[in-house]
Amino acid sequence: MTIEAATGGAARRRLRLGMVGGGQGAFIGAVHRIAARLDDRYELVAGALSSDAERARASAAELHIAPDRAYGSFAEMAEREAAREDGIDVVAVVTPNHMHAAPVRAFAERGIHVICDKPLTHRLEDALELVEVVRRAGIVFGLTHNYTGHPMVRQAREMVAAGELGTLRVVQVEYPQDWLTTRLEESGQKQAAWRTDPARSGAAGSVGDIGTHAFNLAEFVTGLRCESLAAELTAFVPGRPLDDNAQMLLRFGGGARGMLWSSQVAPGNENALRLRVYGEKGGLEWAQEQPNLLLHTPFGEPPRIISRAGAGASLAAAHASRIPAGHPEGYLEAFAQIYRDLAEQITARMESRQPDPACLLVPGLEAGLRGMRFIAAAVESGRNNAAWTEIGH
Repeated sequence: MTIEAATGGAARRRLRLGMVGGGQGAFIGAVHRIAARLDDRYELVAGALSSDAERARASAAELHIAPDRAYGSFAEMAEREAAREDGIDVVAVVTPNHMHAAPVRAFAERGIHVICDKPLTHRLEDALELVEVVRRAGIVFGLTHNYTGHPMVRQAREMVAAGELGTLRVVQVEYPQDWLTTRLEESGQKQAAWRTDPARSGAAGSVGDIGTHAFNLAEFVTGLRCESLAAELTAFVPGRPLDDNAQMLLRFGGGARGMLWSSQVAPGNENALRLRVYGEKGGLEWAQEQPNLLLHTPFGEPPRIISRAGAGASLAAAHASRIPAGHPEGYLEAFAQIYRDLAEQITARMESRQPDPACLLVPGLEAGLRGMRFIAAAVESGRNNAAWTEIGH
């Protein structure tokens, strides 16, 4: 059914969006807001933007949120928005990890759809409970593993699923950065402070912050499930309580083997997420810092470079592209793709129709729980001298 048929030809309104966290001094909140507005599917109308009431009000004023919808807490926001006839349709939870579970629960239990930053929670126990809450609520839930929104990532997934690489053998994924090479957290830098604090970040540092992205990307593209890992987690910066570097071996179902490296102390690397996948028929390589290109290396043939929206680009890539070939798209567009696909899922639910199947690739509850199991397994393995540890299902 077309959108026009589903809506009877009427103009479709923007989804009313609320936000928890993301106020003054936050990084990822602004990214979420840009992503939400890029395709004109959302309007930010409410927020509990900070745990500090004064900062929350000031942040809301900067974002043109009406004073009566600038809340001092997520609990107040969930209760009052659920009671309004024009209440929010969906909330974005963009707080530090330890403050994901409670807001998600509060809004889900009131039937409000949720978009949550990754990882799902800061403890596996909380994630297991939250999954049951969200399932019972029956809401649309999306987790912003935003790299899955890149057209060439979706192209790679489609090529693997179509058998173009044959049986997969090797999966190599890495995510090095350098911004925590020194004790930046001691300078008062907000992002460094909470990411290196076990009370707010959880049991892992680089593994939870960026290793989860690498892990999710590997499973998303290959369609395989990592069954066990052997991980060495290291805090190279003296006095840092959480890992800033992790190296691990991976065993995938079906016999594939792999390696994962996450680091925030690798000078010269800004945001160098990279995935390489090799099968019996060939390989694929994708790098986040050159996201519009996918390298395909069929065995015994010359390498092929496929560009976003160019010759050889698939339908999955086309769905996630906005502008003609040769015009670069990047981080914000990929993030916006998650929001656009979730907007279609939510709108379809509201209009009692099936969503466009192309919009169903957004990571959700399963990906969130997989990420938390990955973190728990990596931490356990690291504490046991890199012993092989099952991830679980």
